[in-house]
Amino acid sequence: MGQSYEGSMTMGRPVVFFDIAATDAPALSGFYSELFDWRIDAANPMGYGLVEAGEGGIPGGIGSGEAKGVSIVVAVDDVQSYLDKAEALGGKTLIPPYDVPDTGTLAEFTDPQGNRIGLWKR
Repeated sequence: MGQSYEGSMTMGRPVVFFDIAATDAPALSGFYSELFDWRIDAANPMGYGLVEAGEGGIPGGIGSGEAKGVSIVVAVDDVQSYLDKAEALGGKTLIPPYDVPDTGTLAEFTDPQGNRIGLWKR
């Protein structure tokens, strides 16, 4: 018999951003722009393509890097404590917490199966 969650649901931490890592970010930005009509703005010092996915969509970005793949970013109230908890549960820190100027704090880890996940605090 399945467990009933009616009336006992608590709000989890929300996914607030997605990231697509590419070896050629401008080319991949063009692909997604054409495919989904996303507006992608890479006019920033890092050349990171900020994605406007449209009404109801989660914002995201496309950037160049050695690793390829898609990751999500989850909003938390304490980046280091969630990073510690991820490690205790079998995750591995990729990037320790660092400040994004005028924006917030970010860190990344891999889950036990190797998926990249970001932790974000505004």
